[in-house]
Amino acid sequence: LVKGELFKSKRISDRQLFEALDKKQKPLDLSNLNDHQRSFASYLEKVTLTDQNQNTKTKILRNGDDTFEEIKRQLREARDFIHLEYYIFRYDRLGQELIDILKAKVKEGVEVRLLFDAAGSFSLSKKAMKKMLEAGINVRPFLPLNRGWYNQKFNFRNHRKIIVIDGKVGFSGGLNVGVEYLGEDDNFGFWCDSHVMLEGEAVQTLHAVFLLDWKYASGEILFENDRYLRPVPVKGDGLVHVVATGPETRDMSDHYYAMITCATKSIWIATPYFIPNQAIQTALRIAAQNNIQVRLMVPDTNDGFLTQYATQSYFPELLRAGIEIYSYQKGFLHKKVMIVDGDLASIGTANMDMRSFHLNFEVNLFLTGTDSIDDLIVHYEEDLKDCRRIRPVEFYKRDLGVKWKESFARLFSGVL
Repeated sequence: LVKGELFKSKRISDRQLFEALDKKQKPLDLSNLNDHQRSFASYLEKVTLTDQNQNTKTKILRNGDDTFEEIKRQLREARDFIHLEYYIFRYDRLGQELIDILKAKVKEGVEVRLLFDAAGSFSLSKKAMKKMLEAGINVRPFLPLNRGWYNQKFNFRNHRKIIVIDGKVGFSGGLNVGVEYLGEDDNFGFWCDSHVMLEGEAVQTLHAVFLLDWKYASGEILFENDRYLRPVPVKGDGLVHVVATGPETRDMSDHYYAMITCATKSIWIATPYFIPNQAIQTALRIAAQNNIQVRLMVPDTNDGFLTQYATQSYFPELLRAGIEIYSYQKGFLHKKVMIVDGDLASIGTANMDMRSFHLNFEVNLFLTGTDSIDDLIVHYEEDLKDCRRIRPVEFYKRDLGVKWKESFARLFSGVL
């Protein structure tokens, strides 16, 4: 109730714009989908504000090098506008490389807007912002902290990662802007992640998410100009659905639950933080007990004490149900991917934890029958080679001190 009132104006704006876009959408042809694909597509169509798109092409980008090389290449091709939205945008070597490209595009007459989360990008100094503003880059913080740390909205953060270029190309996924996402931070080591590039009609939906966030942060209304929401369809190979969730709308956990419950063969999950609600816990256990292969991949070492041991606290009940748990050993696993039956997938910004479910603004892509799902499967199988499978007998022999840490961390699971 409280968060609904805090973001009431944003919720109204979101609904109005997405309803306007829905009127432009042509009816979908779902005749070539199988039963569980059609079931999930029908669910999304009923409960989300955004549309599913068939005239869209997706490309999976693996890890930081592939992702940022493609992002830089596409940024250099911009001719009209570049819009970026990030939870973390650091003014380090990678951040400065991107900013240099953006400065050059401004000189060519390209509009550039950058929206960053004020807490996630706390290290972005006023000096760095001033340099960007002086270069013609329109920079705005989302939910700024200048009213003090202890305000009602501080706990609600914008965890989205979005780039839209000329309304033709879009990017989203797990990677923020910082050298650690290239594996150059000794504390994390190799960084395992996934991002996706979009071309076609779904870019319009992704852009609408940015434009609504921009309006909320800056007051500037851009979506009334058709130039920013002109669809550029391409030949696609399945359904692509951009779904934004946050404190003002339905939880991402509902969509994850719907995916899990429509599985008939397999459920593969990769997430850096596994702190599920009761519904998802139950759905995964029942799936495994019904002889559906359930795999969970998590990092061996997390980036926080509480998240590390809270995640581990769920392992006993999962292992008892027959769920396969894999601990990623090569570095830090940060990808947020779910693959169901090899022909449904989710990739985006939302972790499988309470913060992503209830407190953060997130955006995911739900893919149905696209060729890029095959790439996600290949990447998952390759990442499994860098994992250690957690066996029940071995896990149950862990130290009593570890069990105490898990119990303590579990107390905080509702806010992690």
